[in-house]
Amino acid sequence: MIVGSESEQPVEYRQSRFRTPPGAAEILLVRHGESEPVRPDRPIPRVDGQDDPGLAPEGREQAERVALRLGAERVDAIYVSTLRRTSQTAAPLAARLGLTPVVEPALREVYLGDWEGGLFRRMVAEGHPIARRMSDEERWDVIPGAEPAAAFSDRVREALGKLGAAHPDQRIVVVTHGGVIAEALAAATGSRPFAFLGADNGSVSRLVLTDKRWILRGYNDTAHLGAGHSATAAPLT
Repeated sequence: MIVGSESEQPVEYRQSRFRTPPGAAEILLVRHGESEPVRPDRPIPRVDGQDDPGLAPEGREQAERVALRLGAERVDAIYVSTLRRTSQTAAPLAARLGLTPVVEPALREVYLGDWEGGLFRRMVAEGHPIARRMSDEERWDVIPGAEPAAAFSDRVREALGKLGAAHPDQRIVVVTHGGVIAEALAAATGSRPFAFLGADNGSVSRLVLTDKRWILRGYNDTAHLGAGHSATAAPLT
């Protein structure tokens, strides 16, 4: 080949697309569907001291839409927390894929101390001073008796790190809670603690976990839920 001739093709350096690193795990974080509303005249069941409402009808519809969205993807395992709204959300997807969800207790929602029993939603809705302080300081543990911030952060990081290490070169679905998702994405990005708080019910966020770093690939994907889905989404739990 003659250098500079018309037949020589110019060298091109194109933008590269993201590729999951070898040995990494892809985690699809699904927030559970909308749970039953809190009513003062109806006690909320609890598991290990934490509120355990089931899914509202809207939440069951969101669970079906999650199954339709992720049912065509390769999924190697499904994990849920000890709280039934996650297992109820995972059920349609698990049935479609022929997988049995695995319960991972460390995926449970942040413990809200004295504000369990449905009080959290009331205090937030009424603008209680502690609720405002919680939002301003981005700390759950301003609530009396709530899980310490450092303990919650460590729990979430250890739980997802363990799942990532158990599934190299695989994709898993983790059906969990709004607080857990916010904590996980804050860990991945080094953001403020509540920067990612508010993922919609039934939404999908994506993390890629390597042995050196966590990579955020998507947040609050709701394309499968249809218009108006966020109007009824609960702020937490």
